[in-house]
Parts: sequence; structure tokens; C-alpha cells
Amino acid sequence: MHKFSWPDIPSQVSFPVAKAGYPLIFTFAFITAVFALLQFKILTLITLSTTLFICYFFRDPDRVVPNAEAAIVSPADGKVVATEKLESSSFYEGPCRKISIFMSVFNVHVNRIPHEGRVTGISYHPGKFFSANLDKASASNERNAVFLETAEGKKICVVQIAGLIARRIICKVQAGDMVIRGQRFGMICFGSRLDVYLPVNSKIYVSVGDKVKAGTSVLGDLT
Repeated sequence: MHKFSWPDIPSQVSFPVAKAGYPLIFTFAFITAVFALLQFKILTLITLSTTLFICYFFRDPDRVVPNAEAAIVSPADGKVVATEKLESSSFYEGPCRKISIFMSVFNVHVNRIPHEGRVTGISYHPGKFFSANLDKASASNERNAVFLETAEGKKICVVQIAGLIARRIICKVQAGDMVIRGQRFGMICFGSRLDVYLPVNSKIYVSVGDKVKAGTSVLGDLT
């Protein structure tokens, strides 16, 4: 059985919200207050519902992370939509294994580091906005790749991919940063996808259709 630890300092509130959501929350809360003062009941209910949904979307729950030395944890909440072996990829030199996770608008969208190591590079690519559950989203959509190298020299790549209505990719790490498993590193707003590229000999424990949680669910092991 895995032992667990906190990768980040636990929040001091019962419903943590990602900072990226504050501007939208405050804006819609202000609009709701104005409509309420003007006694526009229907508009007040609409903007109040929108405010509550934005709070829900930007929720950022604390997570405990398994301490297993070789474990690769999920970088996102969502559903596994692909697991495959690739002979080559623009995000990984040589053969690799790729795991794709689709995040609907109802999933937590805060992204987490899959394995401790050093960030060796960040690569942003502008692109289109196809639905993130489609295979072509990996190569065609706006995306941001985070390249990692473990202490043992093994390479990992995590790619944040914008979805159909996503218009903002947030990445808080940069080249040279040392990161730990389960650490928050960014998010994608309003429906998206994450692809994880691992060494070809990695053991994979998930299958298409599995539901996973960022930082907590183990996708596989480095070997």
C-alpha cells in the first residue's frame, strides 16, 4: 500500500479556488449585485448561477500524493481517452508511451506534475480549438509542452492542450525549475486535454475509459 504526502501546503479554507478564477468570479459577482439592486430578477438569477458555476469550475482541492518512488501520477482530473505506443513524436525523442486524459467542464482543471525532476524546457504552440476528446487535438490545437527529466535521466513530457471552448493555458513553471510529484503547475480554462509522454518501457496501469484524479491516481511506473 502506498504512503501519501502533501506536495503543496494545504489550503486554510474549505473550498479552495484557483487564483486564475478570481477576476471572473469578482466580475460576475459585481454584475449580479448590480442586477439585484436594480431588481432585475431573471438577470440576477442568470448571473448568480454563472458566478456559482465559475467558482465550481475553478475549484482547487488539496490532494495527497503517493510516495512510491517510480510512480507516475495523473497530471489532470478526467477520463483516459487514449493509451498507445508511439515510434516517434514531436514531443518525445524516440519510441514512447502516450496517455491522453480528457477534462470536461465539470472536472477540476488544475494540472499537477506527474513525477519529480527538473524542467528542461517549455514549448508553446498556437493552434486551433477542436474538441479535446478528438485524437487530432494533440497535433492541431493550441498547446503547451512541459519537458521533465528525472534524477535518473529519464524523460517525461506533459502537454496541456486547449479544447473547443478553452482560450487560456496557464503554466507556472519554467526551464530550470525543480519540481515534485503532484505539485500544481498550471491549468487550462473550460474543457481541455492533457497528453503524457513516458519512456517506452514504462509500466502502464490505466486503460481507455478509466477516470483519474490529478496527483492521486497512478498512471504507471518508470522502470
